Amino acid sequence: MNFKNQIEFLKQLQKNNSKDWMDANRKWYLQVRDEYIDWLNSMNIRLSSIDAEYYDTPGKKGINRINNNLMFHPNKPVYKDHFGAGFDKRPKTADFYFELGIDRCIFAGGLWRPEPKILRSVREAIDYDGENLEKILNKKSFKNRFGGLYKDVKLTNAPKGFAKDHKHIELLKNKTFAVAQEFSTKETFNNNFDDILVEAYVEMLPFRRYLNKAITV
Repeated sequence: MNFKNQIEFLKQLQKNNSKDWMDANRKWYLQVRDEYIDWLNSMNIRLSSIDAEYYDTPGKKGINRINNNLMFHPNKPVYKDHFGAGFDKRPKTADFYFELGIDRCIFAGGLWRPEPKILRSVREAIDYDGENLEKILNKKSFKNRFGGLYKDVKLTNAPKGFAKDHKHIELLKNKTFAVAQEFSTKETFNNNFDDILVEAYVEMLPFRRYLNKAITV
């Protein structure tokens, strides 16, 4: 798919970020949104064909709202500067996220500051077999694509119930367990972009499966 229409819409929206402008351009918005959903549907089918455990996520279920949540973030613009969507979006698990922005795009997945019960489950999994997570994170192709865990806030000391000299203490201190790959929006115009997304999905799959096993078993 060529995302140029979506990018142009987002550019104009950010210049005129208001409900009045959106209402006046509702037809254009619905057009770019429907095109995006059609593409999400096609990728949903493709990913389900390569992942036996894939959770069917049609485009309308995967796509995120373009409105910002002003109740919790009153200082943000009315509308976001990107189209976001999740694949393999099983409830309360680590899905695969794609974000189409004006200047950058993102592949991401994992758990962003999960609630205490889920975070505890991940830490208990690391306590049990953290070497398996380390192996995933240190795989050369994984590091080349994602770098490592997303850098977010960490505990200064060992979490409650874990020794300060635990062999996986630096992993245990994390509050976020996620990875991401950023790239230029122009790269989405390449004919092989769908293949690039599939490659990223497959590379991230062991990481997401580790987390999902930790929080569901």
